[in-house]
Amino acid sequence: MRLKNLFQNRVVALSAGVVLGALLLSALPTSLAAQGDDDPPDPPQGIQPQPMIPAFATADSNRSMIAVTGIDVTGSSILYLVDTQGKHLCVYQANGGAPSMQGVKLVGARRIDLDLALDGYNDKSEYSVGELEKKFAEIGQGAPVTR
Repeated sequence: MRLKNLFQNRVVALSAGVVLGALLLSALPTSLAAQGDDDPPDPPQGIQPQPMIPAFATADSNRSMIAVTGIDVTGSSILYLVDTQGKHLCVYQANGGAPSMQGVKLVGARRIDLDLALDGYNDKSEYSVGELEKKFAEIGQGAPVTR
């Protein structure tokens, strides 16, 4: 029974990175996709392009948890756990290799219920939520309600 639970937990953890990858891809600026140029733009003078790090991610969830795995810039495995009922986020880093380097480390944890209530924070959008609501009101349409 313990082996079955361990296997299921690993499947959940390994499946979790797909969501992260989809989220990262959906967060790319549309200007990148809209360039219509197959060649990447030339970097500004004096800036050397960084090599791409191959990424692997999986994701899975159940009624109370979302697990997303990936690889960070150092090559370490990362696990994001989101408690959807308790509204908490935990981030873990796992290292392999030599026995002295192996281990799992809690990188950070946070209660996210208040974060999820924010209409904006560190938002670099062209219009703030308030400005958009005002523009929708000016044209006689209410802003879409997403809550």
